[in-house]
Amino acid sequence: MVDFAGWEMPLHYGSQIEEHHSVRNEAGMFDVSHMTVIDIAGERAGQFLCRLVANNVGKLVETGKALYGLLLNDAGGVVDDLIVYRREKGYRCVVNAGSREKVLVWFAEHNDEGVELEERDLAMVAVQGPRALSIYEQVSGLTGLAELAPFSARDMQETMVARTGYTGEDGVEIILPGEEARSLWHDLAAAGVAPAGLAARDTLRLEAGLNLYGQDMDDATSPLVSNLGWTIDWEPREFIGRKVLETARESGIDEKLTGLIMEGKGILRHGQLVITEKGNGVVTSGLFSPTLGYSIALARIPRTAKGACEVEIRNKRQPVKIVRPPFVRHGQRVFKTPS
Repeated sequence: MVDFAGWEMPLHYGSQIEEHHSVRNEAGMFDVSHMTVIDIAGERAGQFLCRLVANNVGKLVETGKALYGLLLNDAGGVVDDLIVYRREKGYRCVVNAGSREKVLVWFAEHNDEGVELEERDLAMVAVQGPRALSIYEQVSGLTGLAELAPFSARDMQETMVARTGYTGEDGVEIILPGEEARSLWHDLAAAGVAPAGLAARDTLRLEAGLNLYGQDMDDATSPLVSNLGWTIDWEPREFIGRKVLETARESGIDEKLTGLIMEGKGILRHGQLVITEKGNGVVTSGLFSPTLGYSIALARIPRTAKGACEVEIRNKRQPVKIVRPPFVRHGQRVFKTPS
């Protein structure tokens, strides 16, 4: 057990590697109740979120639809990343535990629309892997979840089942009352779902090429240099940080967040220096990939850099290759080497 944003969280339940492979090959589950759930209601809830989220929440017309987006500050840095769900009355936002206080203050300070903000005391269990849907349906008695589109949710009063995740595998995230989460956990374990901790969650998300807040993006870094430009909706609409991003886009972006692989010995780690022919960069996230059998990383490097480069590990330069993430999807290698 380790401290994580003030929560006591399991790093692993015995074997990080076994937990990782369980998610890739069968089904695993994560207790992610540390995530912050905020419900937003009121006549102008949509306008409020359209102004604060760089993706266009206005596109969430149907109940149950969801999108991934960013809260930006006035300088175009990332306050936090979040998922926004459309509910029958209002919206639900799920934000990072480490950013909880910052986001709650940010929402309150920018609540010009007078919307209702309610932090919910709810648990959250993520069930991920090729067999996740079938096993969860068996345990819960729900049916038709395979017909639920990615980034959609089935909202049933106090329980929400969302077709989202942070592993590159199929699955659901269930938001539910805490007293019900314990029995769900035990029922899933009895059905063969393997508990998985923070360590496996990190190897899975990095193989999937997914950013981690505080490492691959933060308050001081533009989403345009964090491989998150796709989350910005440029249709005519005012949102916090837009003007700075427009100026940066027009003047040109000098950096990019991309992938590295190191097939030799050694482990890529956050903070290591990256040396390319076009200039230096830095590893933002790095670790050993259990699926691929060698080290992988996300790194912020000069935009024109490609091909072979080096990373400084313990004062020695080691050869690496620049690749386009994600590294793994549904258990298979998918990364490409830019031409």
